[in-house]
Amino acid sequence: MNNSRRWWALGALVVCLLTLGLDGTILNVALPTLAEDLGAGTSQLQWVVDAYILVFAGLLLPLGALGDRLGRRRVLLAGLAVFLVSSLVAAWTTQVNGLIVARAFMGLGSAIMTPMAMATLPVIFPPAERARAISVMAAAMGVGVPLGPILGGWLLDHFWWGSVFLVNVPVALIGMAAALAFIPESRNPHARPADLLGGVLSTAGLVAVVYGVIEAPRRGWGDGVVVAALAVGLVLLLAFGLWERRYPYPMIDLGLFGRPRFLWGTTAATIGTFALFGLLFTLPQYLQSVQGHDAFATGVRLLPMMGGLILGAGGADRIVARIGTKIPVTVGLAVIGAGLVLGATTGPEDGYRLTATWLAVVGFGVGLSLAPSMDAVLGELPPDDTGAGTALTMTLRQVGGALGIALLGSVLADSYRSRLDVGTLPPDAAHAARESVAGAVTLAARTHAPGLLESARDAYLHAMSAVLLVCAAIAFAGAVLVALRFPARPDSRPEVAPELATPTVGG
Repeated sequence: MNNSRRWWALGALVVCLLTLGLDGTILNVALPTLAEDLGAGTSQLQWVVDAYILVFAGLLLPLGALGDRLGRRRVLLAGLAVFLVSSLVAAWTTQVNGLIVARAFMGLGSAIMTPMAMATLPVIFPPAERARAISVMAAAMGVGVPLGPILGGWLLDHFWWGSVFLVNVPVALIGMAAALAFIPESRNPHARPADLLGGVLSTAGLVAVVYGVIEAPRRGWGDGVVVAALAVGLVLLLAFGLWERRYPYPMIDLGLFGRPRFLWGTTAATIGTFALFGLLFTLPQYLQSVQGHDAFATGVRLLPMMGGLILGAGGADRIVARIGTKIPVTVGLAVIGAGLVLGATTGPEDGYRLTATWLAVVGFGVGLSLAPSMDAVLGELPPDDTGAGTALTMTLRQVGGALGIALLGSVLADSYRSRLDVGTLPPDAAHAARESVAGAVTLAARTHAPGLLESARDAYLHAMSAVLLVCAAIAFAGAVLVALRFPARPDSRPEVAPELATPTVGG
């Protein structure tokens, strides 16, 4: 494949991942409008979000392996088609239950597209160019984060709520056309029996675990449903691991975790995702409820993070070429931690300048660590198994992010409630104020209670600082582990190790 076509192919993949990045944040802006126009309750709104997450996390592994078997471009096109059609259905549905089903199919499309987009990179780019391509992909994923609320806010100001889903349609069409024109077909040429039981065990186990993690902040970690879901999920995943070791044609090669660059590259990427999710979970509420910005202005104020991420990812490949992977990943995680510590110092009187500074620092650290980590992971995968291997890494990142939001949500809620002074509010009003800072701010405005407003904002700042410090501690711990265990460069063995040279993907 000539050099020009490779980079046009990369453009097609960037379009795919940009679509997913947008979709991950644009919906949050539309939830209040959905509640009003469709008459959706809190539980239904939660399922509009969670239906996507459950299907996406549960099907990443088997669908990544399916791409290796059937052809990565073919499966990528199928994923884009599913995403396009389900986006159209979501935009025009008039019932909230129909929207939930459409969102589940959007999760299916994303679970197909995401591993295929990354798995295609080692096929079309040689190792010398792969790091630059991954840097571009990492930047594309980062760009979608702040663009979601910016674009969503603008659309809701000018059109109806369904327009936030129609954004996906032209982008998906462009991605399909570009994939057909520029991405070559690739697959595992050694067909093996499909690992059907492995697919069922992994899907059921991941869905159960992610469901338990999603429900934990609402029900409590000791709730019977949460405990049962987590226990069943972990048992199923354990059974999946045992089955993969015994079955002669496993869906994924668990021996990859015995390769330090794959193991620690995946670990570093998961830690970076955990920290980023923690930031994105807490900061929008600060900008909206404490600083008083609307959704559009909140998205604009996230742009420094995007700039830092592009800068960090853009220079990562040149640094890796000179000094290897370990130092940039270690430094990147440490920079993330330092930026989060700076963010934790935010006080009631601090303006946006401090926020913009630490956002840019964290974004730079994410870009500097994520791109080399993913390059190291892809470099360890047998060429025939890139779909399954990439899906494994992305599944761990997705589950880690979901678990991070659940755990950090508990930290945020406990810290906020412990600091909030509800004074002599009636029990119902006090409960509403304790549930969220947005509820407290709304109640304070309605009852003309400046004391409650000040207490709520102070309590949320305290809670946000606690979350950012937890994320910082994990980022610093990750930096230490990477510095100690992550090989700077691939060892002297061939890119495909002898024990991995025979493809083992069957699912």
